[in-house]
Amino acid sequence: MEITAALVRELRERTGSGMMECKKALVETQGDIDTAVELMRKTGLAKADKKAGRVAADGAVVIRLNDDSTCGVMIEINSETDFVAKGDDFLNFATQVAQQALAKKPADLNELLALPFQDGDAKTINTRRQELVAKVGENINIRRLVAMQATGGVVGSYSHGGRIGVLVGLKGGSASLAKDIAMHVAANKPVCVSAEQVSADIVEKEKDIFRAQAAESGKPAAIIEKMISGRVQKFLADITLVGQPFVKNPDISVEKLLQEAKATVSGFERFEVGEGIEKKQENFAEEVMAQVRGG
Repeated sequence: MEITAALVRELRERTGSGMMECKKALVETQGDIDTAVELMRKTGLAKADKKAGRVAADGAVVIRLNDDSTCGVMIEINSETDFVAKGDDFLNFATQVAQQALAKKPADLNELLALPFQDGDAKTINTRRQELVAKVGENINIRRLVAMQATGGVVGSYSHGGRIGVLVGLKGGSASLAKDIAMHVAANKPVCVSAEQVSADIVEKEKDIFRAQAAESGKPAAIIEKMISGRVQKFLADITLVGQPFVKNPDISVEKLLQEAKATVSGFERFEVGEGIEKKQENFAEEVMAQVRGG
């Protein structure tokens, strides 16, 4: 059977694959487009498995809240390049995954991957992920998931360019306050809500550092202990949410802002795309020189 341009175009529209791959599949299946689709799905999933070991450190953080802002989910989905992360295929996939996570409330990533991609869809989220890998030619990885439920308050969120995402749970307060606190967390990266949540080990390590620094001053021990106490208090203010100056009004602390609104923060989560992933650094100039020397 003749493999026409129209047949190749139809297969491309149905699979999203490249022209040469489509033509090759049609040749192998003697122009049977349905069999070609099945063949490309099989080979595509095999290719996806081969790409699974490649570093995916780019991508997006996607957030979804329910209608009354009492529940929210946040997911980091990674790709290998920013180019793919900004594409419609990736963004549509990420949006649908977040919507399913909000609706179905999976306990962990394994449960999320096993969910239907859409209600009534025979394919799971993981199968759709593998198909996307085959289509875009990059490893796609759903890296982490967090859900937050408000008790007697609201869940607020903030997204910065899809690369930094924050969920904040408030008791009391309002949706606008929750969003402001989320924006603050995105900008200032607090470690925890309050000083009570900082482990004693961390505090003792900081005291040891401050004690060694203060000892060089030659001041009396009683003065040194006061210096250490002051530095520890400043350290705790720097790393805790309530101790930090509010990003939109540095004249007041976040604690003061919350007190005025009669609200408290029950918790927060902050995701930044690729944090903690060791990304391979390419030096193309060195590659070219190595090839020149080798030649």
